[in-house]
Amino acid sequence: MKKVGFIGMYDKTDLILNIAKILTTMKKKVIVVDSTLTQKAKYVVPVINPTVTYITDFENIDVAVGFKDEIEIKSYLGITEKEQFPYDIMLVDVDNSEAIERFGLIDSGIKNYFVTAFDLYSLKKGLEIISGLKTPMELTKILYAKEILKEDDDYLNFLSLGYKVMWNDYRIYFPIENGDWSVLAENQRVAKIKFKKLSTQYKDSLIYIVSRILNDISENQIRRAVKIIERGV
Repeated sequence: MKKVGFIGMYDKTDLILNIAKILTTMKKKVIVVDSTLTQKAKYVVPVINPTVTYITDFENIDVAVGFKDEIEIKSYLGITEKEQFPYDIMLVDVDNSEAIERFGLIDSGIKNYFVTAFDLYSLKKGLEIISGLKTPMELTKILYAKEILKEDDDYLNFLSLGYKVMWNDYRIYFPIENGDWSVLAENQRVAKIKFKKLSTQYKDSLIYIVSRILNDISENQIRRAVKIIERGV
């Protein structure tokens, strides 16, 4: 099973669910783990009888909320610690350094992501998470911004000086503009994952991330999956 961490204080729930939707459309069995302190997935993903810890199905995606580590998830699923998870991919939403350690993201062998916008709260609280790392960790930046500015990236690099983080040279940008946010908000209201009205840049960034997770799958295959989601098939 591949594990991918999405680290930071910026809102990542919709991003992770959209990535998971592409993966499940490509016949991958996926679990999204909300290991954050805020547990936004509890409010965004519909569930009939929420408890302290639970796993619910949302558009063929298993969403786990309230678990502190993999052992607790396995116990909930009724499998032993030594048994393999019944998933191809685990996507972990993280907003604290302890969860990075508990879910073994540093040693996952897959690229992990640092997600932020450039407001000071998102930047500094996000960096506070990785400041607690005890072991060096390679991260790829996912940056939410109105414009792609070298000054913003330089500022992030400056703030992270001395931290045990190795930044990947490639950066992934998501546009902050009303069109995408309106689509995501509407998706939440109707409890559906729809791509039809998302911007091309937003979808291209999703496609790139999925291509890094499924490094043996061509970009054209991923784009075909996105088209299927757009058509609502």
